[in-house]
Amino acid sequence: MTETRFKYPRTFHLPGSPGMTSDDKLARDLSAFAGAEVVVTEKMDGENTTLYPDGFHARSLDSGFHPSRARLAALHGQIAHRIPAGRRICGENLFARHSLAYDDLPSHFLVFSIWTGDTCLSWDETRADCIRLSLTPVPELYRGPFTTDLPDRMARALDTDRQEGFVLRLASEFKREAFSRSVVKWVRKNHVQTDEHWRRGPLVANGFREGEGS
Repeated sequence: MTETRFKYPRTFHLPGSPGMTSDDKLARDLSAFAGAEVVVTEKMDGENTTLYPDGFHARSLDSGFHPSRARLAALHGQIAHRIPAGRRICGENLFARHSLAYDDLPSHFLVFSIWTGDTCLSWDETRADCIRLSLTPVPELYRGPFTTDLPDRMARALDTDRQEGFVLRLASEFKREAFSRSVVKWVRKNHVQTDEHWRRGPLVANGFREGEGS
């Protein structure tokens, strides 16, 4: 049976996110984070990609072949039989350089969420699944209680010459219908939207740590 395909939900911007454009959505209600444990991860500059037991796609469900996805296809071939039915793994395909140049990535595919049906797994479950599948999660920048000054503190700690931004999510599991209230982002100023440009131009690979083979 073919797995149902899901387009990854749109992530709303935190108030004050410098990279917000007229096409983006603002997260006006942060009440779901009050008193909750949250996780802040680095927002990576790659191609949003979802893996299933029987295939994968980029953000667009009908995304076709591109040379930057060849290594991801090989990775999927290695782990597909270990992805349970109904499970999907969402992450950044970082093989090709977009706006930021990375020179020391731990993997060409970094996981930021894992889903079963309409449920996004908790961060602990996500990390456990990554270990089971020999995958690497996106860098974790903070885990702890949410405070109203947390977004500003995280923004000040970023090196925006090397980091695109951060994503803040509930540490607990949540439903797809609650995504816009459970996951928000902060993006650096003047972040170049290069989705079409990088795919049409020459492929320039990012740099990876010695021995990175997954």
